[in-house]
Amino acid sequence: MVQIDNESNSNQKERIMELETLLKNKTKYDKSFGFTPDELPDWLYPFQKHLVDWSLHLGRSGIFADCGLGKTAMQLAWADAIVKKENKPVLILTPLAVSQQTVLESEKFGVESSRCTDGNHGNGIIITNYERLHYFNPDSFCGVVCDESSILKNYSGATRTAIIKFMQSMKYRLLCSATPSPNDYTELGNSVEALGLMRRVEMLASYFVHDGGNTSKWRLKGHGKNPFWRFVASWARAIRKPSDIGFDDDGFDLPELIINDYVLPSKSKSNQLFASQAVTLQEQRAERKSTLNDRCEKVGEIANCNDDPFIAWCSLNAESKLLSKVIEGAEEITGSQSDEEKEEKILGFQSGQINRIVTKPSMAAFGLNWQHCNRMSFFPSHSHEQFYQAVRRCWRFGQKSDVDVSIVTTTAEISVLDNLMRKEKQSIRMFEMIVANMATFYDSKKSNYNPQQQIKVPSWLKS
Repeated sequence: MVQIDNESNSNQKERIMELETLLKNKTKYDKSFGFTPDELPDWLYPFQKHLVDWSLHLGRSGIFADCGLGKTAMQLAWADAIVKKENKPVLILTPLAVSQQTVLESEKFGVESSRCTDGNHGNGIIITNYERLHYFNPDSFCGVVCDESSILKNYSGATRTAIIKFMQSMKYRLLCSATPSPNDYTELGNSVEALGLMRRVEMLASYFVHDGGNTSKWRLKGHGKNPFWRFVASWARAIRKPSDIGFDDDGFDLPELIINDYVLPSKSKSNQLFASQAVTLQEQRAERKSTLNDRCEKVGEIANCNDDPFIAWCSLNAESKLLSKVIEGAEEITGSQSDEEKEEKILGFQSGQINRIVTKPSMAAFGLNWQHCNRMSFFPSHSHEQFYQAVRRCWRFGQKSDVDVSIVTTTAEISVLDNLMRKEKQSIRMFEMIVANMATFYDSKKSNYNPQQQIKVPSWLKS
């Protein structure tokens, strides 16, 4: 605060207040669009209440909480508080089949909501799939929740742009994800732009620099690391357990995750003594096609060793077709099926009517609660997010058994598995950086500056 002497008049005070307002508006921190709720529901855990209260105060924020920490419960409490304050609908966008799961959760907590797929909705909390967004008018809502918001980058540029444009007219915005940016910090620019805090290109220009001659790659500026993470911590909360934000971890203990690597021998080419590494994308695709039978048969052997529920994750249509044949009682979920058929099978597996499923992470790895299953297989790819989300369908808070993940690959694709594990370490590092900066950012807001002398107002400011 600038102090002025007794000779200062009201005009000088007004100018100084205008200057302070200008400086405050220029800062990238303390952008508050929300309100303080009168009360929050008792069915929220203490750490969930803290996050919802913080998010409502900001109005536009990101809650990056690990799988099983209750993002759905927090979304519902957040949306319900805004509906009660504004008396206008709030839209919750979810991946396929998660909308029905969200409705069931709202019924469990006693929160009024309705699922809509055609844009004809009433008041209150409206839940729909991302694929149905084009049926809705943004002017009808005062707030929007993007569940599993990291999925935005999996959509085409036009669809992603449409989602961000839809959100830009909203007063209240909430992004929820367990993997906001597992291996590329620049992807946080999608979140920043969706929340309306700054444009993605502005974020890149402020904190990143082009890496060498490759203008498509960005890296954090050396002097920009701390300011960048302080900026992220100003609008996001990332936790993998309640103690990350100072709460008790009681009841939030994960069982053991058992990862078994099965590396099958690759076939050497006619002019080679040993099989060479598949380096290029074309070589990796050729390797997967040539080892299709061996890999799928190995998964069938693993799945059929008992009658427990099993998930076989795949990447290729040919893998999906063969796996559904070699795994006893398996149901296939494919992209060619209608949304209704996919949803029916997903919910059938969740309820126990279907015991084994074969599908791709892009279709069923986001937002679903499958703690009833603790066995799965995975063919490694370069997408850490898909691997992380696939594993977390089962290995999440609320799981009672150890989770067994069988990764099946070949000697020629060991580099793909290595790359996946590298991204896992980078993802852990990103969460550590956000968590560490959450505390330091809010501590830094409390200034220890104690002025001993009054500032003399310059003559040009007095005129």
